[in-house]
Amino acid sequence: MKLSRPARRAHLVIHVTASAGWLGLTVGLLALGVTATTTGSPAAVEASVRAMKLFADWLLLPLALLTLGSGLVLSLGTPWGLARHRWVVTKFWLTLATTAATAFALRPGVDAAVAAAAAGHPLPDGGDVLAGPVVSLSAYLFMTAVSILKPWGLTRRGRRLRAAAARRPEPAGPARP
Repeated sequence: MKLSRPARRAHLVIHVTASAGWLGLTVGLLALGVTATTTGSPAAVEASVRAMKLFADWLLLPLALLTLGSGLVLSLGTPWGLARHRWVVTKFWLTLATTAATAFALRPGVDAAVAAAAAGHPLPDGGDVLAGPVVSLSAYLFMTAVSILKPWGLTRRGRRLRAAAARRPEPAGPARP
């Protein structure tokens, strides 16, 4: 089923907005993580990791899921398809992986950092509040570049579909005089 032009545009706006929000939020988390690991002030460490927790708990997963869902709708409802172009497949799997990493690695790492800071202990591992945002930001920047450049061409399935479409006869139109 193909999306109508207005529906495609609406979903594209939703997808780009959610993706940009996810990217921006990750930059903010990285800034807070750097602050938490480089400051000498226990109060600044605690404030930074508490802010990270607030963002991670309320914004990260909804934006990740909205990005994933809107990307799926766009890929399935447009000629790009989900498995026709290598760049779409790459973005799908990276989005799925970063969404899972957000839920199962980044958020628990932030939770552990908050618990440590609240108890007056040093952060469990400085990498817990830095590694997640660094890896996520790298993946999002890569996916942004892939979205713009659309490299690598068609998948095997995409080549088959294109060849099948080329073999189909043109629909008969009105006869020319």
